[in-house]
Formats: sequence, C-alpha cells, structure tokens
Amino acid sequence: GMDVHHTIANNQLLEVPGTVLFPFFLAINIAEAARAATGWVEPGLGPLFTLRKTYYPGDIGFGAGFKPTNAKDFNTMQTKELQNGRLAMLAAAGMCVQEQINGKGILENLGF
Repeated sequence: GMDVHHTIANNQLLEVPGTVLFPFFLAINIAEAARAATGWVEPGLGPLFTLRKTYYPGDIGFGAGFKPTNAKDFNTMQTKELQNGRLAMLAAAGMCVQEQINGKGILENLGF
C-alpha cells in the first residue's frame, strides 16, 4: 500500500513549500489581472469601476464552439455555471467544517 500522511485541509497550506506556493499564487494573480484588463476601463481613462462597453460579465470565453450563439442560451449557460460554482463552494465548506468537527481528513472520513 501507499503510506499517505493525512492532515486536515485547513492545515495543509502551511505544509506546502514556498517554491510551489509562489508560482501558484503568481499564476492566480496573472489570471486575475488579465480578467480585470479584459473587463474594466483603466483608471484615468474613465470613471472608476466602469466596465468596458464590449464586455459582458462572465463572457471572457467558453472556448471554441462552447459559447451559445443567442442571448437566451448564453444566459442559461451562465446561470448553470453560477449554480455549479455555488454548489462547489458549499461542498468545500461542508468538508472543511467536517474536518474541524471530527479532526479527521476527508480521505480518512471516506475510509482511505
């Protein structure tokens, strides 16, 4: 078998080496900066917190062939994406609460 060190998720960030965390957070920062540059008018070129006229929130790109062609289908897909994200956040929060209550990692709770 595999010897796996179990720890609760709330403590795992401290166990990750900085050589892994720095590129991870750098990638997140770059992605967020690109998203902001796509959707928002630069300060000094218009009123603060103004969206570009060509930008619609949530429409940064679905990839080739995935973006619906009409507004009704796009709105449906956008709603499904939001609901999926909300469900995932609730699931993650539930797992973190479970770990805090019983002190066991998620894999331990599943019997691994």
